[in-house]
Amino acid sequence: MIVVSNATPLIALAKLGHFALLQKLFTEVTISQEVWTEVVTQGAGRPGAAETSQAAWIRVVPLAQPALLPIWRSAYNLGAGETSTILLAKELSATLALIDERQARNLALKEGIAISGSIAVLESGYRQGHLSDLRQVYAQLLAANLYIAKHKLNQSLASFNLPPL
Repeated sequence: MIVVSNATPLIALAKLGHFALLQKLFTEVTISQEVWTEVVTQGAGRPGAAETSQAAWIRVVPLAQPALLPIWRSAYNLGAGETSTILLAKELSATLALIDERQARNLALKEGIAISGSIAVLESGYRQGHLSDLRQVYAQLLAANLYIAKHKLNQSLASFNLPPL
């Protein structure tokens, strides 16, 4: 299974203290050099930077066709991280791309890439017993101001017959 991640799931899970959930669920996660730069270099000292740089199970892979990056960024008005994640997922025929941003998710789906995001990772972690209180984790997610809509979290909680936030 090849899983490619954008920056936001790495940062979100680190902020919540559940970064290791990625390894538990996927064994290995692949990121582009652009995502590494965004999270580790530009994000130095912020959530996700140390976790990503120290995780031996995160593999950094450069794009095979880096000339496509500025073309796609311009065409789709996405950041380098989102664009490179989609391009890398295509190049590697990834099983799954972890992307939270709506516009990038829509493009990935259009390109035939299976997507998931932070909420789905947390749901899987809960289902597999790695998280004991999904509602509490979602409350932390809202408190961290991570641009995830409360109604999406409540939909997720309802699917587990848990009370809304």
